[in-house]
Amino acid sequence: MGRIWQWREESAAALWEEAGALINGGRIVALPTETFYALGVHPFQAEALARLFALKARPPEKPVLVLVPHQEMVSRLAREVPDLARRLMARFWPGPLTLILPARPELPGLLTGGTGTVGVRLPRQAVTCRLLQALGVPVTGTSANRAGQRPLTGAEAVAREFGEDVSLILDAGPCPGGKPSTIVDVSHAPPRLVRAGAITEAELAEFIPEIHRCQVSS
Repeated sequence: MGRIWQWREESAAALWEEAGALINGGRIVALPTETFYALGVHPFQAEALARLFALKARPPEKPVLVLVPHQEMVSRLAREVPDLARRLMARFWPGPLTLILPARPELPGLLTGGTGTVGVRLPRQAVTCRLLQALGVPVTGTSANRAGQRPLTGAEAVAREFGEDVSLILDAGPCPGGKPSTIVDVSHAPPRLVRAGAITEAELAEFIPEIHRCQVSS
């Protein structure tokens, strides 16, 4: 069973060091977010991504989103950030809004699913954001579940489901669950609502009155 790390402020530095070594070494860690647990690997390492996809039994054409601790890190993933995306970030980040942006061409194919775009989110989970800040790199934020199963909200549940395949599980209390992050594609005009979620269409309409809903499986 993967190691569960109970969050304590006094052990923060040790957590940053161990989690960093695991992620830089191509391993998988589980991190809490404001919705569900996420499975994190280094998004620029093709072998780590392959390990993640195998663990989730995820089809290779389905991209995975990436978590960042601040807006400035988005530039390491996106080749451009449209003005609309910046306005949505200012209003809804940190929070359960994933933005699909034009991807930098050097990103691994598994990360983008060959779409030429990348999904990015700044989570509203303070400990996870502090960890990402300490690591200095983004990490994947795909939900902690196998393909077709419900995402998990507790550290023990993640440990039971994935065992030793997840090297470290950060336990900062249970995740709230509920609706997943809302996904909006702002990589072209008009923007598209890819997945309805915790941010409602009514909230988005203030910024995107012309938003087009498209049916894409989550």
